[in-house]
Amino acid sequence: MKKITTLRAGKGREKRLNVYLDGRFSFSLGAETALKENLRVGKELSDDQVAGLLSAEGFRRCHEAALLYLSYRPRSESEVKVRLQRRGFDGEHVEAVIARLKERGLVDDEAFARFWTDNRASFNPRSRRLTRWELRRKGVAGEVIDRVVDDLDDAESAYRSALSKARQWPRSDHDLFRRRLGEYLRRRGFGYEVIKSTVARLWQEPGNGAG
Repeated sequence: MKKITTLRAGKGREKRLNVYLDGRFSFSLGAETALKENLRVGKELSDDQVAGLLSAEGFRRCHEAALLYLSYRPRSESEVKVRLQRRGFDGEHVEAVIARLKERGLVDDEAFARFWTDNRASFNPRSRRLTRWELRRKGVAGEVIDRVVDDLDDAESAYRSALSKARQWPRSDHDLFRRRLGEYLRRRGFGYEVIKSTVARLWQEPGNGAG
């Protein structure tokens, strides 16, 4: 057993405590962990207890890093896992944190896929095919993607995607209008038939193309 002889505040923005055992620096903990574990000068710790403290601290730091990453926008399970691994967190802590986040509903691939798809549909519509590809890159499982993406209507998505662009291009040149709009829609993953019908629809509408 070793005795805590000093608890000293660490430097930096994060509130940490440097723990000295038997007069020598031994390890550093977040102040939150130290308070939770009731660390105090004079308390004796075994090697197993020290290892447990360091493990609890590793989990806490990993969990806080995950919450910060999720605070910007929803993420897929794969995104969170890769982020934590790149930050150098222990694999067991990463798995434990992912499990905790899933229990709390903070990591949910189907909810993430719906967020991603709805966001795209609202602000930057694209085809089902391209949306599937994006979600696969995020590590979302195929069956989840199927449930979320199959409801998308490519014809409607292409129309909404192209509407603002159609109003920017000359109305006197049909070939130029068709070519530019077609290239724009192809970059968003739409197929030939959808592009053809969308271009024709927008060309005929008042305020676009021939109108």
